[in-house]
Amino acid sequence: MERAWPSWRPQRDESQRWRWARGLAVLAGLLVWPLWEAFRPGRGPLAVVLALAYAASWIAAMAYGVTWTPRTRIALLVWLSALGVSVPAAHGGEPAALLGFTLSAAAWLLPTVWALLLAGAAAVVRLLTLYGAAGTLSWELLPPVLTQIVTPVAVLLLIRLLVQLGQANKEIEALATAAERERLSRDLHDVLGHSLTTITAKAGLARRLLERGADPGLALAEVRDVERLSRQAHAEIRATVSGSRRPSLTAELSGVRAALRAAGIGAVLPESVDQVAEDLREPFAYVLREGVTNVIRHSGATRCEVTLTETSLEIRDNGRATAAGAAATGAAARPPDSGLAGSGLAGSGLAGLAERLRAVDGLLEAGPLPQGGFLLRASRA
Repeated sequence: MERAWPSWRPQRDESQRWRWARGLAVLAGLLVWPLWEAFRPGRGPLAVVLALAYAASWIAAMAYGVTWTPRTRIALLVWLSALGVSVPAAHGGEPAALLGFTLSAAAWLLPTVWALLLAGAAAVVRLLTLYGAAGTLSWELLPPVLTQIVTPVAVLLLIRLLVQLGQANKEIEALATAAERERLSRDLHDVLGHSLTTITAKAGLARRLLERGADPGLALAEVRDVERLSRQAHAEIRATVSGSRRPSLTAELSGVRAALRAAGIGAVLPESVDQVAEDLREPFAYVLREGVTNVIRHSGATRCEVTLTETSLEIRDNGRATAAGAAATGAAARPPDSGLAGSGLAGSGLAGLAERLRAVDGLLEAGPLPQGGFLLRASRA
């Protein structure tokens, strides 16, 4: 059962302001009867002043009390209790006339357990009072308890639950929006990073072929590849934005083979991906794309080797990976002393890969190799 103090803040947009104003009007309408009792002809000024003070305090408690501290709420409820006894006493009315209003404020401001305990204690005291006045115990004593205590508390607890459910739905929507933005950012990083790196490598190869005076047909083939890759990247971006993109490990393997060739990096790649577990193929496709992209962009390597097993993917290169770079960013991956700066994997790329692998109980390891170069390894944890 809920033990937290209820707390939320009124919305500030125009439609919510109108709802808030209507809510205040309803609260004021609920006080018509006790105010009428205090303003009836023959009532003294003290009864009027006390009734107005009670009405203002009760509306403030219901409208703004949930934004106040627990100590302030308790003080307000004590104040309402004192006024709730004083108002009927000032004009000779029923002593428990305002008990339901006071208990409803308690149900609105206090933790649920506290509100129920307070309502239960009030019901017992009220029953004992009625029993003492009637001198006998009968079913006729229950209606006053139900109308003055049980009904107001139950209604306010239900209203509070509905308000909190509305707030929870808004928080869920906000979290879903944030998660979608994070997914979009991560996927665009993965798509654009590899595609633009491959396009750059192929454009550079075409330029070098033309500068050397090689067969123009070779350079033209690379330019055609650049055009094809640009269209492919455009299609992948559209699929990423719509959430329908599902990478293929086989397609990524073919893509990195072409990208490494265009960058002039010797490649040792597996012939197929049939041995890889089905649920690991998609996250491994992201790791392969990101890992090889960073080999091309940052490592300065002349050789890249990719190894696939049923539950692991390894990408090794012979590029730059320094101990200083390892110390700077090693905490972001496993093992703890691994380095990432030399590979270009620090930041959103590594975080995105690690997150994808966690979804399939996978583990990402990255670090420099003792003989030089860098290793990126994804495996089942």
